[in-house]
Amino acid sequence: MEQTIHVLLLVVDCHIPHAQSLKQKRAAVKSLIDRLRSRFNASVSETGYLDEWQRSVIAIGLVSNNRRYLQQQIELIEQMVVASTGGLTVSSMEQHWL
Repeated sequence: MEQTIHVLLLVVDCHIPHAQSLKQKRAAVKSLIDRLRSRFNASVSETGYLDEWQRSVIAIGLVSNNRRYLQQQIELIEQMVVASTGGLTVSSMEQHWL
């Protein structure tokens, strides 16, 4: 019996205007990453602009055998990222089905 596996990647480009050092940036990014990991059991990593103070790219990956479930989860994640209280503003979000 063949089983269907769905993989969804969300790539979030963020701006952190209040960050005046890498330490401040990483604190804001780490806070969001930790919340996403604990609430959604997602794979989350900062993947871009690692050495810039006020920019970041965060990749969020989810795997399931139910495509509809993944779509619901990613919508909740998008809402959480946009409503983030860590001083992050979202420049763009891209969904990629793999």
